[in-house]
This record gives sequence, structure tokens and C-alpha cells, in this order.
Amino acid sequence: MSHPKKVRHPEIKPLEIVTYGHPSLRSQGSRIATIDDSILRLAEEMLTTMYENDGCGLAAQQVGRSLQLAVIDVLPAFENRPSQAWLNGREIELSSLMPLVLINPVIHPVGNQRVLDTEGCLSIPDLQDEIDRPARVRIVCQDLSGSTLDFEAEGLLARAAQHEVDHLHGILFIDYLSPDELRQHQPLLRKLQARALEF
Repeated sequence: MSHPKKVRHPEIKPLEIVTYGHPSLRSQGSRIATIDDSILRLAEEMLTTMYENDGCGLAAQQVGRSLQLAVIDVLPAFENRPSQAWLNGREIELSSLMPLVLINPVIHPVGNQRVLDTEGCLSIPDLQDEIDRPARVRIVCQDLSGSTLDFEAEGLLARAAQHEVDHLHGILFIDYLSPDELRQHQPLLRKLQARALEF
């Protein structure tokens, strides 16, 4: 998803973000069995890439890797698009989770409430639309140490997590649009697809 900047380690360089039409965006990510140095490095590079591009989330597929790995940081957007998180039923400070690295994540909706809100994507530049998603979700994943992280979220964090976990299964936010809504975006999507085919 698209938002603001944070300086990371200078030796970590941002990666190239692939755009709509690139096959990796439709690939099913492989489960990560071992969190080794290559995964730690990739997570750091993805965070750098996300901040560099003013994003609030980035999935491995967006940098051409078919893995169950995503990164999120919703703190820079908190003022305009707040988030809440709960651990074992108790609300926790968002800063204790951010930046968030999700390894092999699974998401479960909590309750029946849904919310319509705007989404964009670093892999589909200049396109935004309103998407209907569960308002509150439970997120279960591993962190970089291999420990299980199990928490609930609302607001932008819930939306960003659902958006990024979709990426890990080859699903894009535009897949939720009606045929009419999608038709309005076709000129831009065709242009991105044509550009992707050039490489």
C-alpha cells in the first residue's frame, strides 16, 4: 500500500518495485521454512524500499520474489488514518509493533463488521479505489526471530495487513472491484501491462 519515509541503514539499497503485468504479482508465495541471513537481508531491503517509496506496506511479490513475506509500517500515516492493535485482548502501543515484518502470515476476520476505504498500491501507481474489507482482523505470523506473533488489528493496520497478505497469494486490490469499476481503470492498467511486457 501507498505512504511516508524513514531512514534505514545506508548500506541497504532499495529494490526495484515491479508493476502491474509482472508475473510475480500473480504468483503464490512459497512458505518460508528457515529464517536465514538471506531472509533477514530481504526484509531489511523491503523496509528500505517501502520507506523510499512512501509506502505503508510491501510484499515480496512486489520486488519479484514469490515468498510469504511482507513488511508494514502504518505509524507515519497515523494522524490521518489511525490504527489500533490488541495482544491477548489488551490494547497495545502501535509503536511496539512497527515496523512489522510478517512471515508466513494468516489472517482471520474478527466479527462481521466491514468497512469501505481507499486503497492504492506501489505496484499499480496512480490508481486508487475504495475497497470493502473486514474492519477487524486477527493476524498470526512469525517475526524475524521465528517467534509466533498473534494479535488483532483495526484501522489502517488491518487494511494494510489484508492488502499485503493478498499479495502473498497473487491477489491484487483491484480484484475486489466490480466489472464497471474495473473498466474505468482499464486505460491505466493497459498502459502498465504494455510497459511490463517490454521487459
